[in-house]
Amino acid sequence: MRDGSPVLVALDVASAAEAVALAEAVAPHVGGFKVGLGLLHGPGPGVVGALARIGPVMVDAKLHDIPTQAAAAAFRLGEYGARWVTAHASGGAEMLEAAVAALTDATAGTAGILVETVLTSLDAAALASLGHGDSPGRLVARYTKIAASAGAEGVVCATKELGDVAQVKGAGGLLRVTSGIRPDGPLDDDQRRVATPEEALQRGADLLVVGRPIVAAPDPVAAAASLAARVA
Repeated sequence: MRDGSPVLVALDVASAAEAVALAEAVAPHVGGFKVGLGLLHGPGPGVVGALARIGPVMVDAKLHDIPTQAAAAAFRLGEYGARWVTAHASGGAEMLEAAVAALTDATAGTAGILVETVLTSLDAAALASLGHGDSPGRLVARYTKIAASAGAEGVVCATKELGDVAQVKGAGGLLRVTSGIRPDGPLDDDQRRVATPEEALQRGADLLVVGRPIVAAPDPVAAAASLAARVA
């Protein structure tokens, strides 16, 4: 692994074997990996353990259930070797607290919950269609406050809302994770609130989740190396 690298590669591939092979190939250039819902519901959570032997793994489970179920899932993912597990802020403080406690128990405190605030695929218009009167920034700030009070390790948000996170009292120690990173600008995909890696780091991001710009590149290793040079 590249020590100190803020880049987590989103291993959005079809099989466990493909995920492990890609992780091993790009490991010298990145700081860790993200396992999304496709791998969790395809090959299954066993892939987390295989990847954890290569580097830190963020399991993007996006937990959102009653507290007992969220806690059970967080505990099991911790047993598999997750370094971070994501959970939706909209599940509420009690659910987040239960997930935090369970993951802590499973890993002796070596793993933490990252709270999903507002997905980068949603913009103000999309939030309004869901009945949210707040802007993405205000909603992120509200969810960040809940994350901090629940004992989460960090929050996941778009780069544009990093400033809103920074303004939340008591959130100074939270890890700030950004997705929707596009090194060469927006792509024609489902990410609406995107940014370059340089912009994200300048605004205070600690970790950058990068998927398609590496995974879908003609040469993923070269793409990872190029990104590593940009964020060094």
